[in-house]
Amino acid sequence: MADSIMSKAATMEIPINSNGDTGTLPEDDSLEQDLQQVMVSGPNLNETSIVSGGYGGPAGGIIPTSTIKDIRMKSRGVNLPHSHSSASRLAHHSDQHPGSSNHNTSPTEEVSRGVAVEKLDSVKKWGINTYKETWMCTKQMFSEKFGRGSRTVDMELEAQIELLKDTKSKYENILRLATALISHFQSMVQTQQALGDTFTDLSQKSPELQDEFGYNAETQKLLCKNGESLLGAINFFVSSVNTLVNKTMEDTLMTIKHYENARLEFDAYRSDLEELSMGPRDAASMVRIEMAQHDYQIHRDKYERLRSDVTIKLKFLEENKVKVMHKQLLLFHNATSAYFAGNQQQLEQTLIQFNVKLKPPGSDKPSWLEEQ
Repeated sequence: MADSIMSKAATMEIPINSNGDTGTLPEDDSLEQDLQQVMVSGPNLNETSIVSGGYGGPAGGIIPTSTIKDIRMKSRGVNLPHSHSSASRLAHHSDQHPGSSNHNTSPTEEVSRGVAVEKLDSVKKWGINTYKETWMCTKQMFSEKFGRGSRTVDMELEAQIELLKDTKSKYENILRLATALISHFQSMVQTQQALGDTFTDLSQKSPELQDEFGYNAETQKLLCKNGESLLGAINFFVSSVNTLVNKTMEDTLMTIKHYENARLEFDAYRSDLEELSMGPRDAASMVRIEMAQHDYQIHRDKYERLRSDVTIKLKFLEENKVKVMHKQLLLFHNATSAYFAGNQQQLEQTLIQFNVKLKPPGSDKPSWLEEQ
């Protein structure tokens, strides 16, 4: 009976609230010491948060310390009178910040990212192909130079190209000589003009030699006039030959340069295909051979196309060269012969026949505005 009374008394000492929770927390020395230590040495738990090193946690990895407090108390068997658990608060906190861990990407950003990736892949592919082609062409060039590699040769076309290069070199020499002739002959004409002016002045100041100085003055003036006509014809000759050499021939030589580069590339891919064909025939090798065959066909078509262009241009260049030089050489001959024969009328007719227009005296001199 005494035991029942003691049990009843102990039960009456613990009041129960309406929720079934204890009105006061049971005494726990270790928990009280921990709380006192935190209250004395640490900051306020309600205002402090700890940054977690994990990714994807609430609020970018920030865990409220109140949650840690709840977890510690539950580990000691204490039920807290809260309507929401720590997990619920974390979920509620995460719902308040929906953009903290998942970022929605707009369609425009997706398209921009796709375009950037596509451009990057294109540049990367271009760089790899360019590096490969440069290496192959360099290898082929050294192989040909040291006699270890074979090259494609069109004997007839190569002979025409060499003839064009030799012709261009000789025509450039004609241009240098004709330009030097213009310079020297122009100096002579200027000297004749100055000499004629001096004879004219002396004929007026020397009555006893007036006729003699007068004859020589008229002769020098006539030679000066005819010399200007010859200079006009030679200048026209030089201008036409310069156009033929430095424009028409140069354009054909530029096409020839592209053709020679295409020939080197074609031989490089041909040699690469031959090396792969002599190797093993496994699955990976067959893929490389197929790709090499594709590249070989592309460069073969390019080589054939440029070879056809060179052949056509060489044909038209030869026709144009004959036509231009026939006219210019005839002009040069007739004008020179008429001048040194003293046939002024024939010289003037030659200029009219070839539509050579003389510049008026002093037209080469800059105006006073240009001199300022």
